[in-house]
Amino acid sequence: MPDGQGLRPTGDRIRETLFNWLAPRLPGARCLDLYAGTGVLGLEALSRGAAHCRFVESDPAVAEALRTQLGRLDATDRADIITGLAPQVLTRCGGDYDIVFLDPPFGSSLLQPSLAAIAPRLRPGHRVYTECGKTDVADFPAGWVVLKDGLAGQVRYHLLEYQPTTDSSKETP
Repeated sequence: MPDGQGLRPTGDRIRETLFNWLAPRLPGARCLDLYAGTGVLGLEALSRGAAHCRFVESDPAVAEALRTQLGRLDATDRADIITGLAPQVLTRCGGDYDIVFLDPPFGSSLLQPSLAAIAPRLRPGHRVYTECGKTDVADFPAGWVVLKDGLAGQVRYHLLEYQPTTDSSKETP
């Protein structure tokens, strides 16, 4: 991978923990690796049986390196790469994702807006994995339940389940 600003692949220990958590849900899953960077999470999901992964990466050189990696792994038929800024890409790309990897640049304040933007593309019970810096605020909006979490060095990580709430005062009889 070329050097990219803020590019930091998820560490081996965290990745092992995450994929142990996700193991029963991975076979046949449709994944989204938002803020893909090296694509290590989406690539690992594909190697463990995910049916498809969409990668979103803002840096064209990093996206091209990821495209090369997919070719080397003979996985181009099970993946696509969209180059662009994640918030804008989410507004124009469809998708129904079972698992989302959400790892925005640390200190960017993109975690909460990204969760809000991805929610319409999920069904209840779908999973979202998040990473943030140890000192970053990780308050999750309504509709998100923290199933598991951990801390490794300077990284806090969470496995969330999407459980949308309904406002009964807006329901019609």
